Amino acid sequence: MGGQELFERILGSLHEAVLDDSLWPATSSLIDEACASKGNFLALGDGVSRDDSGIFFARLCLRGQRREDLERWYFRDYYPWDERVARFRQLPDGRVVPGGSLYTEAEKKTSPVYNELLPSTHTQDGLIARLHGSHGRSVAVLVGDPVDAEGWSAARVEAVVHLLPHLRQYVRVRQVLVDARALGSSVAALLENVNCGVIQLDPRGRIVAANELARDLLRRGDGLADRRGLLSAASAEDAAALQALLARALPRFGGPGESGSMTVRRRAVSPRLVLHASPVGASGMDARPHRVAALVLVIDPAMRSVVDPGLVGAVLGLTPAESQIAALLARNRTIRDIAAATGRSDGTVRWHVKRILGKLGLSRQVELVQLVMSLSDVPQRRP
Repeated sequence: MGGQELFERILGSLHEAVLDDSLWPATSSLIDEACASKGNFLALGDGVSRDDSGIFFARLCLRGQRREDLERWYFRDYYPWDERVARFRQLPDGRVVPGGSLYTEAEKKTSPVYNELLPSTHTQDGLIARLHGSHGRSVAVLVGDPVDAEGWSAARVEAVVHLLPHLRQYVRVRQVLVDARALGSSVAALLENVNCGVIQLDPRGRIVAANELARDLLRRGDGLADRRGLLSAASAEDAAALQALLARALPRFGGPGESGSMTVRRRAVSPRLVLHASPVGASGMDARPHRVAALVLVIDPAMRSVVDPGLVGAVLGLTPAESQIAALLARNRTIRDIAAATGRSDGTVRWHVKRILGKLGLSRQVELVQLVMSLSDVPQRRP
């Protein structure tokens, strides 16, 4: 298999694995093939030292098999004493270095991590890189020992460097799905998610479908816009950048496309929206007009913690219509906004709000909003 063909297979596999964790070992195996390595490790964490760090995601695979036993072994018995952790956090973003360079010569003689764990995980002679993640987090990429005596040739190191931005994007989008309680959702099920905006695009970049949050933004032209069925940004500058992002995600003449992210301006002083575009499914040469070929996930940093209307109904004893209206009120939507979003008249929405207040023994909308928002800490059902 040629290098470009293998690289495109890795990109396609990353796009599939971001929605389904069970597919990561197959992606890991392709990475091993491209880098001529015996395994690889990918993790997301924060903090500046072992004492204050948190690990949000970790995957160790050897020859395409995930080794959860070795993951537990490392974090339970070795991570608290791993001398390289503090030095790893000081690495420049994207620089690939030999993993052994993070140990002193004296530590190489005495370190249990270097002498016991790394040989057992085939990573003593591997490469390591740190990538900037979202919210001050760091992504750790460790490529295992080389498979032969050729070692880390310039071409093999270049293969690792070439993959780093795509691995960063995979972790970034995966974490967005985790935060939105959407990890493991199908492309169709994502449209039911209430924690982030979801827009489905066809191979030509036309909008196939959008969930309620995204439809609301498009309807109001708040940062994003629907231009005759095409996704665009409200400002001309952002619109050009968005089209470039979508062109990479939806290549016209074949290839798996590339995932990417950007921010877009909004009205007034609201924080920018964060957009993540990810290809889905077959290559760009499949021109079926209504196939979902890319997903755009939209994050609104200003949005209050969203409570699932189903949870509102279950806890407060409201009907589906009442639950939907209560949840929208808790997101700072006006009566007019809610009427437009639900296809009801202003008067009907006001009538529902009055019924809700009566059912719950409340007198003001602000009390209802406070009650609904108090449910944000209640475990919510998965979409």
